[in-house]
Amino acid sequence: MKAKNLKLIARTTEDLRVVSAYLQDAIVNISDIANLQNNKIFLIQLNRFMWEDVEKGVFRKNKRIKSVLKFDNIVKVYSKNINQLKKNSFLDFLTIETNLMPDNNYEMKIVFAGNSMIKIVSEVIEVTLDDQGEAWETKNMPKHKEI
Repeated sequence: MKAKNLKLIARTTEDLRVVSAYLQDAIVNISDIANLQNNKIFLIQLNRFMWEDVEKGVFRKNKRIKSVLKFDNIVKVYSKNINQLKKNSFLDFLTIETNLMPDNNYEMKIVFAGNSMIKIVSEVIEVTLDDQGEAWETKNMPKHKEI
């Protein structure tokens, strides 16, 4: 039986926390980030580590899958410590932080390792995470330092 690809829709800060958890340790190529200003859409294609497979059993293989993260109704996009000229550089996804601003817009910060960040200002939280195609096996499982 073929596994169904993950598709999540976030409309609240709680929903966005779930999306963020599924994206932990995803890898992003800078060339796979697009801000479509005229359409008020922000897109990122990621290589998502499939934590849900690892949690199903000890004997499962580690896998990654291409996923698209889409933000709608975007007002502004800012970045910090991301050299957009280095298109073949990679970013390691950590989390998404959300904040309701005084003007009732939402500030969503996509935080990457190395103090890099993309800040998205949006009228509402309307975010989708959509897996694309088939997963592939990877030798490496993301490791985190113990605190």
